[in-house]
Amino acid sequence: MKATVVATFFGVFLTCTYTAKEATKKAKKAKLYVPQIDCDVKAGKIINPEFIAKCPPGCQDVKYRVYGTDIYASFSSVCNAAIHSGIIDNTGGKVLVQKVAGHSGYRGSFSNGVRSLSLPRWRESFLVSEGKPRKGVTYPSTLEYSSSKSTAVKSEPKKTEQDPKDMKSADTANTSGKASDEGSSSVHPAYASVVAAAARQVQAAQGRGQNTAFWGTSTSAINRNILRHNTGAQRQEPIATFQRAASSPVHLAMEIDSWKPGLSIFDTGFSSKEELNPKPLESISQGNQNCKVDLSFLMDGSWSIGKRRFQLQKRFLGNVAQALGISSAGPLMGIVQYGDDPSTEFNLKTYVNSKDLRNAIEKIQQKGGLSNVGKALSFVNKNFFLDANGNRGGAPNVVVVLVDGWPTDRVEEASRLARESGINIFFVTVAAAAQSEKQNVIEPNFVDKAVCRTSGFYSINVPSWFSLHKVVQPLVKRVCDTDRLACSKTCLNAADIGFVIDGSSSVGTGNFRTVLQFVANISKEFEISDTDTRIGAVQYTYEQRLEFSFDKYSTKQDVLNAIKRISYWSGGTSTGAAISYASEQLFSKSKPNKRKIMILITDGRSYDDVSVPAMAAHQNGVIAYSVGVAWAAPDELEAIASDPAKEHSFFVDEFDNLYRYVNQLIQNICTEFNSQPRN
Repeated sequence: MKATVVATFFGVFLTCTYTAKEATKKAKKAKLYVPQIDCDVKAGKIINPEFIAKCPPGCQDVKYRVYGTDIYASFSSVCNAAIHSGIIDNTGGKVLVQKVAGHSGYRGSFSNGVRSLSLPRWRESFLVSEGKPRKGVTYPSTLEYSSSKSTAVKSEPKKTEQDPKDMKSADTANTSGKASDEGSSSVHPAYASVVAAAARQVQAAQGRGQNTAFWGTSTSAINRNILRHNTGAQRQEPIATFQRAASSPVHLAMEIDSWKPGLSIFDTGFSSKEELNPKPLESISQGNQNCKVDLSFLMDGSWSIGKRRFQLQKRFLGNVAQALGISSAGPLMGIVQYGDDPSTEFNLKTYVNSKDLRNAIEKIQQKGGLSNVGKALSFVNKNFFLDANGNRGGAPNVVVVLVDGWPTDRVEEASRLARESGINIFFVTVAAAAQSEKQNVIEPNFVDKAVCRTSGFYSINVPSWFSLHKVVQPLVKRVCDTDRLACSKTCLNAADIGFVIDGSSSVGTGNFRTVLQFVANISKEFEISDTDTRIGAVQYTYEQRLEFSFDKYSTKQDVLNAIKRISYWSGGTSTGAAISYASEQLFSKSKPNKRKIMILITDGRSYDDVSVPAMAAHQNGVIAYSVGVAWAAPDELEAIASDPAKEHSFFVDEFDNLYRYVNQLIQNICTEFNSQPRN
């Protein structure tokens, strides 16, 4: 009997062991499901930081742009970048993609049948490698796209208002408005001893008959002892004509103990009726079609602002929406609230009239946390102005940042990347740091480091949340002044580019067609329209001929067709006279807000002087690039080119090598544009 039991047990054990091993083998053999992507999918559109994807056949096409070599800008086509790098070919295949930080420059090259373009800088990069999983890394079977609703960045769960971990400054819990309006005297336990001490101090002051000093020195002195969380900064209210409504537990206790009948927090020289019930704003019911901008307001949801001032902020945003005249043909407006982390309250396409937008603003709940403005600007740059969120492309992108006091993180780098993406940044700072508080600000002069230009046009400072309504109309006027929204202008959409083309006998018909292809390859990289970059062309020999002016064609295809139709002239080489002619016939008619760029292509020494006409063009604001071929004279190329000559003049030994300088020319144009002073 015992032998039978043992044998049975042993048989069951072997069966279980075998079954477990087989299951393990099957688990090991389980294949990774690889999601497929289309040829036009850009790395920046996918949220996952590392993923494997399968590319379809047929992605080796010029319409799927690639920027960079080995390391690619994130708005490159993933699949065509993989072909360029040699990971796959035009039959498709699996690719491993790893996101990395942005670079200050991307080098274009021709590799594996794909020509990549150069770029001065971009906010995010990626690497491609063979589509095999790395050891220890779990790869998603479904990719997250930034345009989907289940995007990567979501707001954190809301924290209780008096959580000390989220306190930023002396204004870190409820406002005095809450004390008066709601009658609440509850205080977080973490502040109990501080509150008790504050209360005793107030009672002692009252016993000495010092009630009148409460709204001045005494309050501010205690304010200075409350630290801004994680920053070492101390928030002090100005001891002047107006004492801001307090919002920390200390202030709450003081207000409860010192409240006197008839005493109002608005007895400050302002009329409460005037401040809290502003005059009706001009409403544009049909929408303001003269103000076609895409707006994102970054509203401060940090604890420092308090509940009452958060309500004033919402009222301000509602008034702005009304004054703008929201419509699909005019301005569109979305809101991102920031604290510790940013989150979108609603995007550009959620509401297309002022009434619905104002109602939605009223329902926004405060997030709490710190004032991480830099984090919010990065979020907006990467996630807000997307086609899926209602971004219209032709409308300028504008961000208006509302901030209580000062940010609790750095804004300079995030702002720079946003500006380089064409986003116009405005700042509305409320109750800025007093002189005695400035040493506590993490990033001094943060507004000047952030805004599009430092002229004052992009920044408004308001002394109090209670007077914020006064800047509604000035702010609306500024964001609608599209001619002054300089950051909407990029190196690709803000120039008048005039090509001056040598049509002399030494060039020859075949080489002339190569020159025209070179001109077309440069032109097609720009955003061409009557309000963006415009293209013109002059051909010269002994004489000059205007092939087409800046205002002749307003679409890229029309420009490319016009270049193709230029007929070879043949004759001598009077380059100096051609420069003077281009200055008069092209650049004198350039728009004031456009950068005037001349690109001159020649294959020989000029029969006349080039230095004087070139100098005159430079003095009239023309940025000149010279491209010499074969027998072109280096000294003349340098004389024609703007300073520094080495960045504005190029030479190739034969016409077939002209294509090598397409990317370099565009990169130099963009680098020069991005280095402009912001004033």
